[in-house]
Amino acid sequence: MKSYEVNFDGLVGPTHNYGGLSYGNVASQSNSQQSSSPKEAALQGLAKMKALMEMGFQQGVLAPQERPDVAALRRLGFSGTDAQVIERAAKEAMPLLVASCSASSMWVANAATVSPSADTADGRVHFTAANLNCKYHRSIEHPTTSRVLGAMFANQQHFAHHSALPAVAQFGDEGAANHTRFCREYGEAGVEFFVFGRSAFDNRYPAPQKYPARQTLEASQAVARLHGLREDGVVYAQQNPNVIDQGVFHNDVIAVGNGEVLFYHEDAFLETEQMLAELESKLARVGGKFQSVCVPRSAVTVDDAVRSYLFNSQLLSRPDGSMLLIVPQECQANERVWAYLQSLTSSGGLIREVKVFDLKQSMQNGGGPACLRLRVALNETELAAVNPGVIMTPPLYGSLTAWVEKHYRDRLSESDLADPQLLLECRTALDELTQILKLGAVYPFQIN
Repeated sequence: MKSYEVNFDGLVGPTHNYGGLSYGNVASQSNSQQSSSPKEAALQGLAKMKALMEMGFQQGVLAPQERPDVAALRRLGFSGTDAQVIERAAKEAMPLLVASCSASSMWVANAATVSPSADTADGRVHFTAANLNCKYHRSIEHPTTSRVLGAMFANQQHFAHHSALPAVAQFGDEGAANHTRFCREYGEAGVEFFVFGRSAFDNRYPAPQKYPARQTLEASQAVARLHGLREDGVVYAQQNPNVIDQGVFHNDVIAVGNGEVLFYHEDAFLETEQMLAELESKLARVGGKFQSVCVPRSAVTVDDAVRSYLFNSQLLSRPDGSMLLIVPQECQANERVWAYLQSLTSSGGLIREVKVFDLKQSMQNGGGPACLRLRVALNETELAAVNPGVIMTPPLYGSLTAWVEKHYRDRLSESDLADPQLLLECRTALDELTQILKLGAVYPFQIN
């Protein structure tokens, strides 16, 4: 039976704005309060989805969330009609309104952690929604994320869904941005690689001093238990706290893996040699041959990696066994990064080609190609059980492009977030989107 790694890309929402909400994310903070273009952002993301579909990769789409989140504002004491809640929040607590309008759900690498059926005890694909409790604006996402994923992967024979972990600091979970899977073939048993920034209960692990470590070891271990993973099919590694303090807020800003290959920066991890040896040993047990590509700091600094998002790229397997790297334009604009990539692809090694995409709107808010996608390994039977409305096709691309052109604003500034009309525009758009994607009622305004 054939198997695939399907990329489900997040569709950028109608309230895409530069709120500068993510402390520790250099791009998010440095572009704070600039005007954004929701329409351009969504079209850029859709163009990447279309391109990968046309290259022969399985591609899906994951819907954005309802914003502003009026229910979240009500829980914080704002009352009245929806318009009055927004008006009062804008007047009394603008930062809370900005947080409630965040379109950060587009970074679906943080939506959940996914384990394919070949790895799990019950032979189903398992999903655990990330609690994202390190940042308030992201911590309000997981209830809707769970409903959307449930509507996409609804067949209980093939798919199992877990609620987010307890929303406390000890179990901070950032989803697939800190999770990679290595395997010989997507449908075969593999090794799941969990990267954490700190331990909540064991002070033997060093912690960063400037920026928060968002993923805990305990959260990663809990997800592995929920998914029924074998001990010999899991590797835990600690992110280097020094690179977290340089703006590497998730592992996918400093490393990316696919198949049997890990592409990583020299300074990405602690105890790197021990980690590589464990990955090699455990993958060999299931018939795989682990390989790694280390980018030396002498060629690309951590600062280069953060500013270009070299590692927040998509590493994709092609039919001939070689790999393709999908990178943002910022990699081409960085002289050292581009020189490294040219030497990498000309050396005849594992990564043979680099394709560049314009994702400026996403990049300015702190997320690149890898942030925009959630990877789900599926065999043919499981793929057939996925809600077909979310699988990208040329007609769906056309429908979504027309939908964006119809509903999205060209420009959005912080002051625009106080406009109650924006909520109505968002709800109208999302109500239509659920029909296009055949999701049913997944948003609070559709349920309540």
